[in-house]
Amino acid sequence: MITNGFTYVAVLLLLAGALVTLEKNTGWKIFKFIPAVVLLYLLSMVLCTLGVWDMAETKPAYSALKNSMTYAMIFTMLLRCDIRKIIKLGPKMLLGFFTAAVTIMVGFVVAFLLMKGVIGSDAWMGLGALCGSWLGGSGNMVAVQAALDISEADMGYALVIDSIDYSLWVMFLLWAIQLAPKFNKWSKADTKLLDEVSSKLADDAKLNTKPVSFQSMILLIGVALTVSAVGQNVGKALNGSLPFLDKATWTVLFITVLGLIAAVSPLGKVAGSTEVSNLLLYTVIALLASRASLLELADAPAWILTGFIILAIHAVLLLIFSKLFKLDMFTAAVASLANIGGTASAPVLAGSYAGSLVPVGILMALLGYVIGTPCGILVANIMKMLA
Repeated sequence: MITNGFTYVAVLLLLAGALVTLEKNTGWKIFKFIPAVVLLYLLSMVLCTLGVWDMAETKPAYSALKNSMTYAMIFTMLLRCDIRKIIKLGPKMLLGFFTAAVTIMVGFVVAFLLMKGVIGSDAWMGLGALCGSWLGGSGNMVAVQAALDISEADMGYALVIDSIDYSLWVMFLLWAIQLAPKFNKWSKADTKLLDEVSSKLADDAKLNTKPVSFQSMILLIGVALTVSAVGQNVGKALNGSLPFLDKATWTVLFITVLGLIAAVSPLGKVAGSTEVSNLLLYTVIALLASRASLLELADAPAWILTGFIILAIHAVLLLIFSKLFKLDMFTAAVASLANIGGTASAPVLAGSYAGSLVPVGILMALLGYVIGTPCGILVANIMKMLA
């Protein structure tokens, strides 16, 4: 069993490197159905389940790296983005976000009605807090908990659902994004604007023919990590200054602004931002999956099933509305994860589709922080009336 934090991180990076190498250098058919990024998520979960590393001993390394790498990844991905082109996507993205949010809220109410006989009529409290998280983030969960005076015992079940069901949903969406062409054809989505924006940003990146060098790589890595560190200090300083913006939200806002400014500066022309952002992307995915043990499925199975019912209702309704509103796969999937995963994973999914579209994931996830607490309290009170 691995108890050393450095060894734990090294194994995850080795696994990521091996999978990417196999995908690129072999003709294995498995990679046509399950991309390396999804296999990385799955295998990291399996290794966690098998107890390859000690969760307590390696937690400091995970805690020190996960958020820091996520913020650095967001910054380097933003270096390829022209916000003036991204803004053109606005109306459809808002429609997708609120469609996802409403279907999640419906999912919680219906799942509670179906399962309250098993998980108890008081389960509305834990589910209400979880709803706040799945519409916004952890800060919203804490806010709903405080507003409804929910006990730690009730919160425990919500945290189990948040760990297992959320992790599997992220893995599913990372896999499903490759089905975008078929999905878009089925929903009759007009992806012309999305494709134009993504293509234009990609073409702009190709115009920069400067070779990736040691100098460019070390500069980008150094700047990205420094921005991540400074951003977290800014987030800490501003934490609590506004009711719905916590430390993580302030950090993401600050880094997003810096990234968008840097994108139109000489730094945005430095070669290697794609390579550095992909490196950080795979690192973050491996770290996220490495804390989700499949053994937790044995804990509170009725609650975990409730979580899957919520996701199933959300997925079915989102499919229906995607067909009705002609939403494309990118919009539907990122909107879903912007609610359920927040700023930690929505940019990851957006980046796996097209690195240039990361700001869309960030903006939708930030919107989730705004609606998470009031909508979580609303859903909790609806479930309370139905208890």
